[in-house]
Amino acid sequence: MNRTLKIAREFHWEMGHRLPFHTSGCANIHGHSYKLWVELEGVCDANGMMMDYGDMKKLIMPIVDEFDHCFLCDASDDTMLPFLKTTGFKYKVVPFNTTAENLVFHFLDRLWDVFDPFDQVSGLRLRLQETDISYAEAERVRKG
Repeated sequence: MNRTLKIAREFHWEMGHRLPFHTSGCANIHGHSYKLWVELEGVCDANGMMMDYGDMKKLIMPIVDEFDHCFLCDASDDTMLPFLKTTGFKYKVVPFNTTAENLVFHFLDRLWDVFDPFDQVSGLRLRLQETDISYAEAERVRKG
């Protein structure tokens, strides 16, 4: 009997950004201590395991490491990009406003590609916590 269950693991990183379109403080350079809950839905194998948590970590950490201690910059930010290019600072350029909402969809797309080859995984839900009191959440399930 296949019983569906969920497993999850939390990841942390520090990252700076700004929202140039914003009309208050978020237009300024600032940073957050991000938390990302990665929840997989699926079925267990014959041993009673969907996926080893250590294997989950090995698959996810390369993506988290890209963002850890960097400045995330929207490709259209004509103020920050010229500055960042003249420094040795770690930064990452993305083609979207660096809101928690856009970030959670970015991670969802990337992690879906990571977990898609695993037949036992039928769904992926992410919760990106930007502050202690705010988060964005998105999910995807395998069709069929």
